Amino acid sequence: MHALELQHRFKTQLLLPNFGITAQEKLSKSAVLVVGAGGLGCPCLQYLIAAGVGKVGICDGDKVDITNLHRQILFDTNDIGNLKVEVAKIKLQSVHPLIDIQTYGFFIDNSSAIQLFSNYDVIIDCTADIQTRYLINDACVLLNKPLVFGAVYQYEGQVAVFNTDEKKINLRDVFDEVNKEDISTCNNSGALGAITGIVGTMQALETIKYIANLEGNLKNEMLICNFIHYHHYKI
Repeated sequence: MHALELQHRFKTQLLLPNFGITAQEKLSKSAVLVVGAGGLGCPCLQYLIAAGVGKVGICDGDKVDITNLHRQILFDTNDIGNLKVEVAKIKLQSVHPLIDIQTYGFFIDNSSAIQLFSNYDVIIDCTADIQTRYLINDACVLLNKPLVFGAVYQYEGQVAVFNTDEKKINLRDVFDEVNKEDISTCNNSGALGAITGIVGTMQALETIKYIANLEGNLKNEMLICNFIHYHHYKI
């Protein structure tokens, strides 16, 4: 991007203390993969693109369903039945045409994770399936990639930045592996769109903070928030 256009488009970001052109250039040179284009992935993608991350990958094999629309606000009624990653690319590209957006219209698995993750600097887990979360975590550990984790259970949200610095804390250090049948999802326990929006936005924020090397990043720790009473704590 031309320097003058960069300064004009991101004027208010550049005014921030400890941000400026240096942080903006770091964002523009970074490559971030978002796994999951649902309730968490939609707001996360929107803010990554708007902030000026240079390359963004979107991985999801799902199609837009009417039950998605109350929380996956990147999509609308006309998108029902279409592949989420393709719809997302069109809409996100209109926000920032110069961003390199790559789409992967499949669900991540053991064979694709290593190859795909190798092309990105930061991996963001916006999925809802616990086994997929462990798969993403393990691939990031093997490749030494930072992982920005987000999850929602009813009125509670969790955000963490794993596998960074010398500690290398990862998902398995926080939660022992559990059976898929024991884990609730949005489809069987409910979801409030505003909460998935908050958590997905926080994932984008933590990614931006990590890339820009801003203070207060949730490196190797998890923030847990109850959004009914606004109780929160870190582990």
